[in-house]
Amino acid sequence: MSDSRDFSAAQGEMPPGFSIEAGASGERAEQVALFNACFTKDVTETDLSWRYEQSPYGESVNLLAREEATGELVSGYACNPRLAIAGDAEATVGQTGDVMTHPSRRKLGVFSYLDRAAVSRAKEAGWPCVFGLPNWRSAHIFEALGWEVIGTLREWSLPLRLDSNALSRRKRVARLAPLRLPFERLKACAAQRRMQRALDGYEVRPLAGFPEEVRDLSVRMEARHGFMVRRDPEYLTWRFQRGKSRLHRCFGLYNTAGDFHGYVVVQLPREGELHGFLVDVLAEDHARTAVIAAGIAALDYADASIVHSTAVDGSAWAQELNSSGFSPAANRNVMQIILHANDPDHPITQAARQTSRWHFTDGDRDDETM
Repeated sequence: MSDSRDFSAAQGEMPPGFSIEAGASGERAEQVALFNACFTKDVTETDLSWRYEQSPYGESVNLLAREEATGELVSGYACNPRLAIAGDAEATVGQTGDVMTHPSRRKLGVFSYLDRAAVSRAKEAGWPCVFGLPNWRSAHIFEALGWEVIGTLREWSLPLRLDSNALSRRKRVARLAPLRLPFERLKACAAQRRMQRALDGYEVRPLAGFPEEVRDLSVRMEARHGFMVRRDPEYLTWRFQRGKSRLHRCFGLYNTAGDFHGYVVVQLPREGELHGFLVDVLAEDHARTAVIAAGIAALDYADASIVHSTAVDGSAWAQELNSSGFSPAANRNVMQIILHANDPDHPITQAARQTSRWHFTDGDRDDETM
């Protein structure tokens, strides 16, 4: 699995006794074992190949650290490509995804070196910036390595049923949230009644694949936002219909003449759970309310007790979730948005710093893909 490329461009030195290499397709059994040990998952080599090599926007930066004495992989760092649009500018940017170090090999400086090597590789690839969404446990580590904190995002929730599942899930994001749940349910019911009326005149169809019209729709929506990931049929099909979970369901919105007006993607509850996700929405004007209503109805039909979605604080998507009956998590549960600027003057990098103008949904996060 060794790689002949020179990683010396990364600042600093790898701690003695460790070496760095690039993950390689077809030689991934060790990486799968490390991934599953660090994240308590059950991914396969096929899953990681889908994740790292099959995106229509190119291959991921995928680096690994090996302990020379034992020959074992101890740490990994992946940075996954996204085609970002900001006004007339477009460029591939990176999103940090699978950042992992085996519990027995932490605090040795291995991760710090991998971080520097990964952003160096991203710069060599011409990516003007890389962004990430670390949790509160790791955000300070990235800050110490020179990343900028540019914004925050948080989970929003809409209760469909007042049962123990909704109560326990809300308690995770705020200690007093269960006490507010009845009021949140009233808010949700009022919004759902209003939103259902928006479906009049439309037909909701399951999507086996994404229609070509979605490309032009994405271009029109990009003009309304400061920073957005391109949504074309190739990317959406790869992202939602070929991934590991098989829990995503995609629905298109059509008028009575059969014209495509947008789509919604939801993630059904996992086995043993009763919460689902409103993952991604793309539609214009009045149709946006209709596709959101269709997504909520699909999760209600799947017997979800509560619907979650994630939005950047201050963004238009956060405002839409609020008007759709969702309630936000408390401030202590926010995630930070971090940025590493490889080209500070690039228009994509400059636009990325204005997070309130992002169009960013759960569909843009790596967290729910595995």
